[in-house]
Amino acid sequence: MVDADQTFVIVGGGLAGAKAAETLRAEGFTGRVILISDERDHPYERPPLSKGYLLGKEERDSVFVHEPAWYAQNDIELHLGQFVDRIDRAAKTVRYGDDGTLVRYDKLLLVTGAEPRRLDIPGTGLAGVHHLRRLAHAERLKGVLTALGRDNGHLVIAGAGWIGLEVAAAAREYGAEVTVIDPEPTPLHHVLGPELGGVFAELHREHGVRFRFGRRLTEIVGQDGMVLAVRTDDGEEHPAHDVLAAIGAAPRTGLAEAAGLEIADRAHGGGIVVDERLRTCDPDIYAAGDVANFPLALFGTELRVEHWANALNGGPAAARSMLGQDVTYDRIPYFFTDQYDLGMEYSGWAPPGSYDQVVIRGDAGKREFIAFWLSQGRVLAGMNVNVWDVTEGIQKLIRTRTQVDPEALANPHVPLDTLTS
Repeated sequence: MVDADQTFVIVGGGLAGAKAAETLRAEGFTGRVILISDERDHPYERPPLSKGYLLGKEERDSVFVHEPAWYAQNDIELHLGQFVDRIDRAAKTVRYGDDGTLVRYDKLLLVTGAEPRRLDIPGTGLAGVHHLRRLAHAERLKGVLTALGRDNGHLVIAGAGWIGLEVAAAAREYGAEVTVIDPEPTPLHHVLGPELGGVFAELHREHGVRFRFGRRLTEIVGQDGMVLAVRTDDGEEHPAHDVLAAIGAAPRTGLAEAAGLEIADRAHGGGIVVDERLRTCDPDIYAAGDVANFPLALFGTELRVEHWANALNGGPAAARSMLGQDVTYDRIPYFFTDQYDLGMEYSGWAPPGSYDQVVIRGDAGKREFIAFWLSQGRVLAGMNVNVWDVTEGIQKLIRTRTQVDPEALANPHVPLDTLTS
């Protein structure tokens, strides 16, 4: 039973943390809610950082989850720019801030997110080497892209994942020259496999992006402290005025690990291990969002998902679980991207090696299609490109594990909902 004398502490000020706080109040919790964030900005959403805000199409204020006044209006004790450095599970306290403030919790939610992986090569300390994770990064990068476009400058991007490609698209819209370097044979190789990665490679080539696949950066070359060029493992040198490291993100598990919570190994995505209710091995500590590694029975695996929808849905699910409600967090992974005139949504989980067939419905050449990844006739994942209002149908195919006729699946005249009836 939850009562008004209880204190729930949320560590992490992103979307998951803000939505968890919102849900606690919406569900009637009248105790203390304390949200501690090491960022100085109010909780915000991250997709605009590589999309609309970076492109200058969305205002800065549009990224925030709530108006600043919302927190006080809802009696959320918000501590910004404060770093939590210790959890004492026995005393049920967290310690934060320069003065080592202690606060006791009845329930604790860890939504500490992830941080960009760093390039381990010479030259990363030069001015002009960037990462994109926080609002301050996006503000700086927007200025960089504006200058590169004005001066016909060169941006080299290490990594052809979602962040790398979205920034490449933004940079080309600003007019910058762009080279993307990635060790895999296609963009998004670990998500889309070789079959669909080529669609994105062709899209970017049409807009003037140069790719160097099967290559790794070995050095960033500088002069007078500024980026001048990059070198790759084939000995080539590529001109660069700025470099973006977009080689993935690592879950911020240090606090949890120091507290003795179970951490998944990197081969399984890393992150804080939680059960289907988003509880850690400590029954009073929960985790959600980018940092949580949760079981997904539908795929027979444990996953750590670094996308907006997981934060949007995981934070509220954790809040309800903290309140003692019967929660099973089994959302199908979902993400989206916008690059040039291409809009895409992806549902499911189908890493290379997990599927035996890819079925295309529509015209991939015109970039108006749905792709399905199948294993033994069952849909594991679906990606709709410039085709809309089909996510529900795709997710139903995935969740019901219906064996489908590939010819019917490929036929755009066969409604998706008839394939599960």
